[in-house]
Amino acid sequence: MTGFARKNPRFALCGLNCCLCPRYRADGASRCPGCGGPGFSDAHPTCAVATCNQKRDGVEFCFQCGSYPCRKYDEQGAYDSFISYRRVRRNLDRAAVAPEAYEAELSRRGEALDELLRDYNDGRSKNLYCIVANDSPLDDLEALLESARNIPRGLDRKEMARRVRSEIEALELRLGFEFRLRRP
Repeated sequence: MTGFARKNPRFALCGLNCCLCPRYRADGASRCPGCGGPGFSDAHPTCAVATCNQKRDGVEFCFQCGSYPCRKYDEQGAYDSFISYRRVRRNLDRAAVAPEAYEAELSRRGEALDELLRDYNDGRSKNLYCIVANDSPLDDLEALLESARNIPRGLDRKEMARRVRSEIEALELRLGFEFRLRRP
């Protein structure tokens, strides 16, 4: 697959929030440019969704395809890769109804993740923060940030990250949801 390019690599045509993925936020050779971003074909030479997309002119997102939702969305996988796939169908359905509102929400999530990574990352929390930014209800994500901002600033980074993880654990209990990637 060569020459695959999209206008918005932050939000994948399949519904993944690329901009909330740890690989999108990585430096060096492991960085992913997002769906259809510069170098995507090198990072993901066998992406079935991108290959399917190349056969459909003018389709920027799967929800614009006449076959959506296709079998891919009926048979959501039980496992994740670098980012949670649990909400791709919901993401696409929301973006189909109100694309500008979804893009604004995605920007808010990205800003929240930026803050978590900048102010509360101990070097071990990046993946967790990416999952939380992706899978939390937006109001809960913003409430989590508000709680984090109340952590005393004189603490070392490890202690700040521990306290944020504690807030995340409380959110998991309240939501009945684990912020973990599903692995085989």
